[in-house]
Amino acid sequence: MKLVTAIDRLRQQLAAGVPVVSRADAGNLVIRWLVADMDRFLLQAPRRVINATGVLLHTGLGRAPLADAARLAMSDAAGTCLLEADPDSGERSYRGFQTDDLLRSITGCEGSLIVNNNAGATLLVLQALCHGREVLISRGQLVEIGGSFRLPEIFQTAGVILREVGTTNRTHLRDYESAISDRAVAILRVHASNFRIVGFTTEPSTMELAGLAQARGVMMFDDIGSGQLFPAPVLQAFQEPDFRTSIEQGADLVLGSGDKLMGGPQAGIIAGRAPLISILRHHPLARCLRIDKISLAALHATLMIHARGEAFSELPLYQMLQADIATLTARAESIIEQTLASTELTLEVVASVAEVGGGSCAGHQLPSIAIAVRSPNTQPQLLARILRMGVPGVWGRIEEGAVLLDLRSVNPADDQVLVQKLLHGR
Repeated sequence: MKLVTAIDRLRQQLAAGVPVVSRADAGNLVIRWLVADMDRFLLQAPRRVINATGVLLHTGLGRAPLADAARLAMSDAAGTCLLEADPDSGERSYRGFQTDDLLRSITGCEGSLIVNNNAGATLLVLQALCHGREVLISRGQLVEIGGSFRLPEIFQTAGVILREVGTTNRTHLRDYESAISDRAVAILRVHASNFRIVGFTTEPSTMELAGLAQARGVMMFDDIGSGQLFPAPVLQAFQEPDFRTSIEQGADLVLGSGDKLMGGPQAGIIAGRAPLISILRHHPLARCLRIDKISLAALHATLMIHARGEAFSELPLYQMLQADIATLTARAESIIEQTLASTELTLEVVASVAEVGGGSCAGHQLPSIAIAVRSPNTQPQLLARILRMGVPGVWGRIEEGAVLLDLRSVNPADDQVLVQKLLHGR
């Protein structure tokens, strides 16, 4: 609230007959309003919170928590940093050259381009390579994701003609074959990251679509969504696509997110054939969608972790996925033991169900352990709000009259913070 606005509010109250004893009282009232607004601004900052929702990649809470190495890299890049200059020649370079060799090594691609998110990657690919032409896509893959991102509207924005093939639940290779015309320029496969169609379903593999595209002289793009770099044992049960496999199966370009199963910052990764990457890199839209230096530093550090084969020990997401029930139970019991004698809250260890979230691994659930928090004097909705509004805020979920704090999505290093929050109730 601006000072002028606060004074106008005071005038309105005076005009309405609200008594103010003295000039000093009026000044103190205005100051209280200004301080309250400043406190509200601080609470709305993108500050640290504890994610106890059980959704490991919570979009509202920042998706993948970054590894320590990525956080340090962000801090190092916050000042002057090596962004678009070649340290060997001293000449100007392109943004993202730092990750190009890494992605080639990890995924087997010929080249890569990094943009601000995967939605931007999709728009860039369609606009730069397919404008005015037809792109084939299965009806079952015309997705809408959070934030009103609807694929048909992206096609329209990019000036691309959408050619639907097949049906919602069953699309055959022959559907693509019969739909390819002289106007067609590409086949787009989009992984349904945030939903699943089960039952009587069929869809061609990336290899089949890439083979058809090559035979008919069109391009094949694979939007894998959740951004797994290569088949990882900890993710095997989820059957999510990955960059390396898609490239090996012949996709011309593969698109994915950096802040999902990759475990890094928000980014859109485009990997594939070098001539196509060169066209994308020099397209005017690429500059509009380019990644910022802080996110690029975090992405480079995250890719280094994968390249060293240390994702299982360094990435918080992988640690959450690997946590066993016995360990989660022991953590919950320890938290309750440290708080039980000093709080009016009722705390109970309960079985829970977590999920990966963030538009990844849809339909898969993870057994988990939570602390059910109840108060004799506070409704669960108010109790959840009190926990959220603290510093740091604790975000749980409400089930069966209790606030559940699911420990699978909580960093063990934050357990003592939970203890203090439960002890003091804020």
